[in-house]
Amino acid sequence: MSLNATPRGERTHIAVFGRTNVGKSSVVNALTGQEIAVVSPVRGTTTDPVYKAMELLPLGPVVLIDTAGLDDEGTLGELRKQKTRELIHRADLALLVIDAMTGADDFYRELLAELRQRKIPVVGVLNKVDTLLDHDAGVAALADTKAQLSLEECVAFSTLDGRGVSELKRAIVTALPHEEERFRLVGDLVAPGDLVVLVVPIDKAAPKGRLILPQQQTIRDLLESDAIAVMTKEHELRATLERLGKKPRLVVTDSQVFLKVAADTPRDVPLTSFSILFARHKGDLNELVRGAQAIDRLKDGDRVLIAEACTHHQQSDDIGTVKIPRWLRQATGKQLHIEHVSGYSYPPDLARYALIVHCGACMLNRRAMLHRLGEAQAAGVPIVNYGVLIAYLHGVFPRAIELFPSAMMAWERN
Repeated sequence: MSLNATPRGERTHIAVFGRTNVGKSSVVNALTGQEIAVVSPVRGTTTDPVYKAMELLPLGPVVLIDTAGLDDEGTLGELRKQKTRELIHRADLALLVIDAMTGADDFYRELLAELRQRKIPVVGVLNKVDTLLDHDAGVAALADTKAQLSLEECVAFSTLDGRGVSELKRAIVTALPHEEERFRLVGDLVAPGDLVVLVVPIDKAAPKGRLILPQQQTIRDLLESDAIAVMTKEHELRATLERLGKKPRLVVTDSQVFLKVAADTPRDVPLTSFSILFARHKGDLNELVRGAQAIDRLKDGDRVLIAEACTHHQQSDDIGTVKIPRWLRQATGKQLHIEHVSGYSYPPDLARYALIVHCGACMLNRRAMLHRLGEAQAAGVPIVNYGVLIAYLHGVFPRAIELFPSAMMAWERN
């Protein structure tokens, strides 16, 4: 991942929904100006979701997601629909593509009700308006569709003659909330000219030739905030602090070396981790802090689910499959049944778990992570992420969250 490339988890997710063969892929291709998605008159051409990253000014980095039709049929069709429905939980905005000849029906009304229930902004796309008799017929069809579905934003569109592309881009920008602080990880904690020390271990699990996403994005946010980022490894931290000439505003560390970094950082210097910054940025830090306190209530035989949003090659001392299970068992002294899952979905029957330990979610957007937190809450299962759990297990609480008053309140209430 280049330092210049916005990762998918930080892009606004725009998902394209509708009936099979309604022209969703053509809409994606028209918006991107590229033949990204395969277009065919054959029903069910789009199977797995197709992602395309682009810049949509003045909004910024977005990812368009082409999906299978939600009225797909057959055994494979059901699997494709399931994949599409999972995307609803990740969508920051939905494009609802409707055939101008057939118009809206109960299928679209039900889908729209679900999107609105989840508070997902929606833009209607009345596609294939070139198939209507004349301009007046197109205007009437657009007005009828907007009225039937109570849509504030709906655009007449045609990939055949290029109609509606600019209008759709403007509608997308209008429909999405403008969040100036959407990319902030650490910028609200520092002032221009502040020194921030970033502790980055380089070991066999570190990606060759690059930094991991949380480290990259923290550096970028500090630069955007006119702060000064100083990077060092854990064994050089003490010498680095001595040579700075003044105390840093903050030390941010990789969670795996939290204990050593806490020992080498003066107590009057604030300390946190990349993963805790991401817990606040992507989800609900307060909820994850409450989840950490459930560790002390674990009993022999309890099931613990370790959930990772992405797949990666596992090293011999992998954080999720080796280190965290070892630390959990050492800290609790309990015989725990630890299970692992990777990807965008949890296993069924979450209620059988006593605790969920989630990764840092650097590959998820905020809406997706909040959905996963909501699933855990609905099942009555405490949830914590890697960084919060490691700080808790290594005795670095409450120091690791002192920068965040509401998280401290969540800690003290429990």
